[in-house]
Amino acid sequence: MNTTRFFWTCLILGFMLLGVSQPAQAQLKLAEIFSDHMVLQQKQPLKIWGWAKAKEKITVSFREQEVKVKTGADGRWEVTLEAEKAGGPDVMTVKGKKETLSVEDILVGEVWICSGQSNMEWPLSQTRDAEMEIAAANYPKLRLLDVPRHVATQPEKDFPEDLQWDRCSPQTIASFSAVAYFFARKLQQELEVPIGLISTNWGGTNVETWTSVDAIEKIAGFGNTRKRLDPEKIKAEQEAQTQKFAALLAGFGEGKEKDEQGNFVWQTTDLDVRTWKKMSLPGLWEGKGLPNVDGVVWYRKTIRLTAEQAAAEAVLSLGPIDDSDQTWINGKLVGGLTQKYNVARLYELDQGILQAGENTIAIRVDDTGGGGGLHGAAKQLFLKVGDQSLPLAGDWDYRLGKIMDIRSGISPRPNDIPSLLYNGMIHPFVPFAFQGAIWYQGESNASRAYKYRALFPTMIQDWRNRWGRDFPFLFVQLANFKAAAQEPGPSDWAELREAQLMTLDLPATGMAVIIDIGEAGDIHPRNKQDVGLRLAMSAMEKAYGGSTPASGPLLAKWEAKDGSAILTFKQAVGGLVAKDRYGYLKGFTLAGADQKFHWARAEIISENQIRVSCAAVPDPAAVRYGWADNPDDANLYDGQGLPASPFRTDKWKGITQK
Repeated sequence: MNTTRFFWTCLILGFMLLGVSQPAQAQLKLAEIFSDHMVLQQKQPLKIWGWAKAKEKITVSFREQEVKVKTGADGRWEVTLEAEKAGGPDVMTVKGKKETLSVEDILVGEVWICSGQSNMEWPLSQTRDAEMEIAAANYPKLRLLDVPRHVATQPEKDFPEDLQWDRCSPQTIASFSAVAYFFARKLQQELEVPIGLISTNWGGTNVETWTSVDAIEKIAGFGNTRKRLDPEKIKAEQEAQTQKFAALLAGFGEGKEKDEQGNFVWQTTDLDVRTWKKMSLPGLWEGKGLPNVDGVVWYRKTIRLTAEQAAAEAVLSLGPIDDSDQTWINGKLVGGLTQKYNVARLYELDQGILQAGENTIAIRVDDTGGGGGLHGAAKQLFLKVGDQSLPLAGDWDYRLGKIMDIRSGISPRPNDIPSLLYNGMIHPFVPFAFQGAIWYQGESNASRAYKYRALFPTMIQDWRNRWGRDFPFLFVQLANFKAAAQEPGPSDWAELREAQLMTLDLPATGMAVIIDIGEAGDIHPRNKQDVGLRLAMSAMEKAYGGSTPASGPLLAKWEAKDGSAILTFKQAVGGLVAKDRYGYLKGFTLAGADQKFHWARAEIISENQIRVSCAAVPDPAAVRYGWADNPDDANLYDGQGLPASPFRTDKWKGITQK
């Protein structure tokens, strides 16, 4: 048998099936999103659909309504129920010619889609005060639906596996989206109706994978998306990538990471590492010579210790490692965590591990997708011996141990081609009725922030077009992250925040500003409570008729006057506030026509105006506020405690405009 031809034939067939899910048509079936304990949207017509035999008569009953329909030639059926009031629990029955299905414990209330990347996916168990929050999460009228990760080359008709709505309880909430939970908890307190959450997200994903091919192809640079989704094209790209990976592995020379008994060998102290290469740590390996690699990478570093240092109590700090690690010192295993890409490694060393003279640290890192490696701050990478902290940041020896076969896991990966997650994780529940969407994403698009100006609004409008209405769409602006800048300068994260700010031009959109609750050393800040609260405040304004703006102060206009810049703000509820014990404003910079920015002095001169000045800029041409990856000193708020969004008044070319 020609095994190679057989392999690729199976792969192509697999992709064809991946894009066209085929619900069983020999039996009565509801779409997977309809299950016990679910929530239906109040005050909207309700689409209910499923499959049965062709031309079969179907009757759907709910509360006092009964609607009949006949399936089409493809076996699909769909009915529309009239809008219902909040309440429940109720039972829905679906009757066919010989079968009857029942969905029990249905509530009617408010339903929200919760989507994005890892900060929306982030579980309650990994947040601030997690143990207390989980124990208190007893909200039986708050219902949770977690959509499994799934890529598809064509829009799926249904989800490929059974979905199950759960009641919110300490037993069900720990692994659910923390942002979504805190958002819904506040809404339920305000609205006093059942709340349903559809959590459909995937860490590390870009915005274009959540956008349909029809919409994304209208953006410059994405016109060939439909062709790229062709199974033959995918096969060719994967074969090219496989050959590239083989060459990459060969570049490290011969060698096996395990002996004949299956024991690791690259952690031993007498290993010849002349064929290994150098990598500066910390940092994800994708940006340091191993692009698109998922698999195993080994790191080694040798340090010298005195006898006194070797005898002291010692702790090895490596910062967070994506995803899993096993760590040795002098050939002895000292620690390791599995699938904990967000957890900093801190390993206490037993006496006798360290020795006078040379000591070898070896780390085996296993990454299953997205970024890989030691990705914390340089200050997190050290060996503490007694009262001394010995820095370990800098050059390490490294080599590839194994590359994951891209044909053996999820193929293709979610960011490989646009539309893959729209097809697999959004389209299957069109046209299910819901109130609105919350979105937390942008980190994966920061290096292409200028393009996000088109990509993000396109995705929002795409979803709205699919459901046929401009539903409320609320999103989280990027938090402060990475080291604070010592001098004014460019920032791709600032440009991404600007693209998000510009998206507020779309109707029925709201933005939660969180530049005050991020963490410099962690892209996943643990304070998800305030994120959910600010999104809920926005929902009360945009979805439920509230009159209080929930965006924080937004720049309305500015003018240069008498050597200063006068800024006027809108939506400054309760007036502008400098959140500082001395009342000083920080985070402002000024530039003249030379486009060189300087730190500036700013003061509040009225409820909605600020004066900004700088001796080095006698004729201001532009003002910026919070323009940095981590604007840690930005402290402009409104009277209700919401921070102002970073902004700039100039339109000078940014670093992502290439």
